Amino acid sequence: MAQASEDVNFRHMFRIPTKGDLRRKANSRSSNSTKKDDDDEPSTYLCGNSLGLQPTLTQTYMQQYLDTWATKGVFGHFTDISDSELVPWLHVDDDVVPQMAQIVGAKESEVAVMQTLTANLHLMLASFYRPDSLRYKIILEGKAFPSDHYAVESQIKHHSLSPSNAMVLIEPPNPSSSPLLPTDHILATIDAHASSTALLLLPGIQFYTGQLLDIPRITAHAQAHGILVGWDLAHAAGNVPLQLHAWNVDFAVWCSYKYLNSGPGSIGGCFVRDAHFERPRLAGWWGSSKSSRFAMTNAFEPIAGAGGFQLSNPSVADTTALRASLDVFKRTSMGALRERSLRLTGRLEEGLLASRASGCYRIITPRRVEERGAQLSVQLNPGLLDAVLQRLEEEGVVVDERKPDVIRVAPAPLYNTFEDVEAFVRIFGEACLEAVARGEQSGSSVMAEGGKEDKGWSEIK
Repeated sequence: MAQASEDVNFRHMFRIPTKGDLRRKANSRSSNSTKKDDDDEPSTYLCGNSLGLQPTLTQTYMQQYLDTWATKGVFGHFTDISDSELVPWLHVDDDVVPQMAQIVGAKESEVAVMQTLTANLHLMLASFYRPDSLRYKIILEGKAFPSDHYAVESQIKHHSLSPSNAMVLIEPPNPSSSPLLPTDHILATIDAHASSTALLLLPGIQFYTGQLLDIPRITAHAQAHGILVGWDLAHAAGNVPLQLHAWNVDFAVWCSYKYLNSGPGSIGGCFVRDAHFERPRLAGWWGSSKSSRFAMTNAFEPIAGAGGFQLSNPSVADTTALRASLDVFKRTSMGALRERSLRLTGRLEEGLLASRASGCYRIITPRRVEERGAQLSVQLNPGLLDAVLQRLEEEGVVVDERKPDVIRVAPAPLYNTFEDVEAFVRIFGEACLEAVARGEQSGSSVMAEGGKEDKGWSEIK
């Protein structure tokens, strides 16, 4: 299997927007917008944690899907097309499960590609959250992604319980100095509520800080107290190696539009450990066996495994886009990608710390590499964010922000390069110093202890 290295990545298999692409208000390069000298230069896209770039295979596979729909109509569900890489639509979900199972470290029978992230979370909670008079609490983080918080809160209310006493929020132990959640602090919170907790739901990687939680240790600790454990892997799937079956995780959910590069709002995935295949669940016809699915007997015969938790027909368009991305992942391994990712993110960290502008910000993502994925979250001094983002956008550098003062920078190992990282550090540093020079920071001087000379970056290159 191919190994990722400093000299080899899969950038050529992705569509990298140019600086001109990002500046134009139209998709067409023949639009009447004013052309700049650097329009044809590739952008510095470091936002795979929010939306992964489009694989070159996507357009090819989508056209094959459209051609089948145009020429075969309903027969596209069952007809093998000789000049297409795609399977008949009846099997479109099964087609992508083997590679997805490898990415999350699961048996194929434990993985279903279905619905979207929050819909899957609700489906899993409907099956796994069965509160009673003794165990009724759900533990989650205090700064959970809003959709997760809403899902948990609404599930608690659905059982006629009050979130005020059934929802336990894990807050950082020292929020004024760090937004991180130390593993021991998480375990202590579990211990404090163990006898009344039914379920623990945490993110594999926290969206704001980029912290990678200790999934196996936390899972084992909670389960030792009789607590079911679920994980939101939106920022972890396709980013870090996972071993959901070996770690004995009860259930997990994820999306496919971040590091899995399947397009905005694309199809999600879920994991159900084999010990839970017979759990009560909400049912739909796509979860019934293929042999009975079209018999219309209204006798539900669930597919053995996670597939039996499916509801509606999967979107063929979404699943086709996912297939295009997974065909890139097939060329490497999560271990090889992780090795490259660590070097990319390490170079990013070194550059940020060595920058002459380092007094303008701090990195809030853990320094230990085993506690982070591809993302570094950088917290700017107050008042700098808008000006810095404007300069980055002007230079064709794509990151994202979390108000009031954090930017998230994520070199994706499939398509980002060390040159991308170096370009970001240079432009970001210049943008910070320019914002300070214009007096756009509120509060005291930004050049606190820790500011470096520019030579620090050249020394580590």
